[in-house]
Amino acid sequence: MSLLSKYLPRHQFAERHVTVVAGTAAAIHAVLARLEPRDDRFIAGLIALRELPGRLTDRRVGPARFGLQTFTLLERSASETVYGLVGRFWRLDFGLVPVDDGAAFVRFDTPGIAKLAMSFETEALPDGRTRLTTRTRIHAPDRATRLKLLAYWIAIRPASGLIRRRILRLVKRQVEAARAEAEDRPGQPSTRASASAM
Repeated sequence: MSLLSKYLPRHQFAERHVTVVAGTAAAIHAVLARLEPRDDRFIAGLIALRELPGRLTDRRVGPARFGLQTFTLLERSASETVYGLVGRFWRLDFGLVPVDDGAAFVRFDTPGIAKLAMSFETEALPDGRTRLTTRTRIHAPDRATRLKLLAYWIAIRPASGLIRRRILRLVKRQVEAARAEAEDRPGQPSTRASASAM
């Protein structure tokens, strides 16, 4: 069973995106551990656009800057990293509810409040590259919450998908740039051409 299924086995909303990286799973997860998606101007712009209504109405109960650091790290293994978020995501301020860890995330079960889990999974490929997959699942505990989430999901899903694809691209770029730099160091045979051809 995947870590994602461990933390959110039931869900009504989901998306999945995939890329292939010329690098190892260890290198990918190292980048993920320090990743700040807002470093990508396009992602920063989309997040700022989502935050704008709340800022204009000064309804900022949630974080001043929404980003990956807003999520709770639920668990990390050699091949998978899972983050969690709890809240009323359709509200202007996201309606976030803090959870301390994975155990608290699993225990949380309050009507009217949704749970979201996002994973990054790696799989070694025969050619030496690594498949990187991100999955997002959202669970609504009751019908009223599902209806609110449905309207929000329809509105936000295109931007959400773009953000996740950009995150994958950001990770791929950082991992492959670090690999190329290491291979081009003095005394090391350069394989930049072969790596870039992958």
